[in-house]
Amino acid sequence: MENGTSVHHNQTLGVWTDYTFEYKVISVFLVSLICGVGIVGNMMVILVVLTAKHMRTPTNCYLVSLAAADLMVLTAAGLPNITDALHGQWVYGYAGCLGITYFQYLGINASSCSITAFTVERYIAICHPIKAQFLCTRSRAKKIIMLVWALTSVYCVMWLFLSDTKKLVYDNVVLLNCAYKVSRSHYLPIYFTDFTVFYVLPLMLATVLYGLIARILFLNPLPSDPKESSEKWKKETTRAPPLFCSPVTKMLAVVVILFALLWMPYRTLVVVNSFLDRAYLDTWFLLFCRLCIYLNSAINPVIYNAMSQKFRAAFKKLLRMLTLEYISQQLSMQCYGAGKSLMCQERMSLEHRGPNCHLL
Repeated sequence: MENGTSVHHNQTLGVWTDYTFEYKVISVFLVSLICGVGIVGNMMVILVVLTAKHMRTPTNCYLVSLAAADLMVLTAAGLPNITDALHGQWVYGYAGCLGITYFQYLGINASSCSITAFTVERYIAICHPIKAQFLCTRSRAKKIIMLVWALTSVYCVMWLFLSDTKKLVYDNVVLLNCAYKVSRSHYLPIYFTDFTVFYVLPLMLATVLYGLIARILFLNPLPSDPKESSEKWKKETTRAPPLFCSPVTKMLAVVVILFALLWMPYRTLVVVNSFLDRAYLDTWFLLFCRLCIYLNSAINPVIYNAMSQKFRAAFKKLLRMLTLEYISQQLSMQCYGAGKSLMCQERMSLEHRGPNCHLL
């Protein structure tokens, strides 16, 4: 992902040693903050869907796939950016160059395909509710997700053959660099194929499908859950304005819009640099482009909590469970350290009776 903006020089970003102290502090702080929040948030999304039975819906299966892809982007693209800023060169060696480059593109492409998949699922659920009972099932969603990851995994194998480590001399200092093997003329067709398949086409499809969904919701509002009875659907939809009968659809539309906006600076920069004799590589603007990408992968859990009452409640329940489990572990450690005194045994006895033991 980082390599695309500097294809003119056929090298990755962040290899220079002349980063200012101000840049290092700001970049490390912001990247660490965004990636930290994003990693925790996306892990919470996966745990919520896996642990809560009522959250295991077809749509949420796609959101788990998106969360896994975002985790991959944050760890494979965001975290190495911190070491780039601190050390001014590639520090992960040849195997790290191949592996990290591969997982960067795999995460990016899988997230794009996951967004496309839940967009199609929402279109079928809203515009074709009868067909949705057979098409929008959890088992079908799992098969589609497996297909998405299988295809993107195979597609991204080419980056294992396009990446390599090279030594550069800068100010009489030898620096290790994770770069592309091929020249700019060979890389551009690959990039524009990637750009079209995983950015332009998904956004065009999303624009068309969400336009059709909006038209249906305005003219004849339908429920977001196709498995409910038709009479219940009618009662629920007559109580609320058309656009508010499908909060899940609104939430997913926001995810798509942010995907388009936050990826736009980087995509635009690469397209522009592809036609310039000397690529535009301003350090601060490149940092801005990176931060937008990391933010796109980190912000989705925040959107789920802000716009979905079910997700918000499930998140709170999971946090309570994790907190109680942590307290339980601490009590157990104290008990074993105290030789299981009578008071400690009583505490453990109360603890095992259930969540009402918070007075301990």
